Amino acid sequence: MSFKIALSGLNAASAHLEVTANNIANVNTTGFKSSRASFADVYATANNDVTKTTPGAGVRLNTIVQQFSQGNIDFTDNNLDLAISGEGFFTMKGNSGVTYTRSGAFSVDREGYVVNNNNERLQVFPPTSNGSFATGSMTDLQLQITENAPKASTKADIGVNLPGDAPLPTSTPFDPSVATSYNHATSMTVYDSLGTSHTATLYFVKDAAANTWQQHLYVDDNAVGGANTLTFSDTGELVSPASGTVGYPAYATTTGSADIQLTFDYNNSTQYGNEFGVNTLQQDGFTTGRLTGIEVDASGVVSARFTNGQSAELGKVALANFSNPNGLQQQGDTSWAETFSSGSPRVGEPGSSNFGLLQAGALESSNVDLTEQLVEMITAQRNFQANTQMISTADAVTQAIINIR
Repeated sequence: MSFKIALSGLNAASAHLEVTANNIANVNTTGFKSSRASFADVYATANNDVTKTTPGAGVRLNTIVQQFSQGNIDFTDNNLDLAISGEGFFTMKGNSGVTYTRSGAFSVDREGYVVNNNNERLQVFPPTSNGSFATGSMTDLQLQITENAPKASTKADIGVNLPGDAPLPTSTPFDPSVATSYNHATSMTVYDSLGTSHTATLYFVKDAAANTWQQHLYVDDNAVGGANTLTFSDTGELVSPASGTVGYPAYATTTGSADIQLTFDYNNSTQYGNEFGVNTLQQDGFTTGRLTGIEVDASGVVSARFTNGQSAELGKVALANFSNPNGLQQQGDTSWAETFSSGSPRVGEPGSSNFGLLQAGALESSNVDLTEQLVEMITAQRNFQANTQMISTADAVTQAIINIR
């Protein structure tokens, strides 16, 4: 009997060493969670007939428990590297179904999808038309690899200060090629529906009437409509046009685009002091753009940046959590699968209840404590040696009995 008891001890110590060896081997594995061997004693009895004189029958491996404690956050130079600070798992979808991982080492495949090393796609909540995210559904995160579509200029905010003591021009009538026929000018770039840029120039001509100016718009040196009157109060504020906006006739381009239809808002324009100044000159159009970078904020919102200065929200990273994470089935490659024991996944947004925040440009390292594992290794080794000695002792006792004459 003692041979079997000692043999069970050897098996237990061997399992302890295997678990410890696996932990040590994965000390540098991103997102790895260490394990702990749990043992239970054994009693060989019939009909639950256990008495105070019943010896134990050894030990057995009861279960291997995973330790889902937080690993250290290590920063990288890749914006697609993501680390979860707190609870939750990344949700991945591949050919074998849905898996869950703490390893946020992501890259982009040839189709623009964000994937892990197993070519599984990261799941996100898709954006909606009202600027929020559809948290009731998930989709693959795909980066926009085509050019960002242009937007034709339609509106502009013009904030200039026209000097109240400006003299009348010495040349008449107004001619943009004659500098003495106007007082001041400023230019900005506008865009047509194909994203082609055009130069819009505003000319300001002092009128003989008090506090009154004539404004002319030229696009690519071509007049757009006639003169428009801007009138200011004796305190320098714009009073006419009453709405503060001026709508211009459609301008036909030579690029094959739709006509440019512009409306300028002059409400921020004034007539103060004796110097001309441009305070605001902003229009709402832009040209085509190529993807230049990806940003992921702490709440999981993934945004794409383009060369035209625009950005677009591509989705919000979906995290999952479980009532019993230890019930998850290990799949290898630091990923897990849902089981009956783990319960169904609870899906939510980073930073919400029971979910951690995201750190972009960082990875969660293994949570293995190397010092602790080395101590475990020594302990398991001593246990193995002790059980080996027990077998030697049992063998010596048996041999002594056999040798009795």
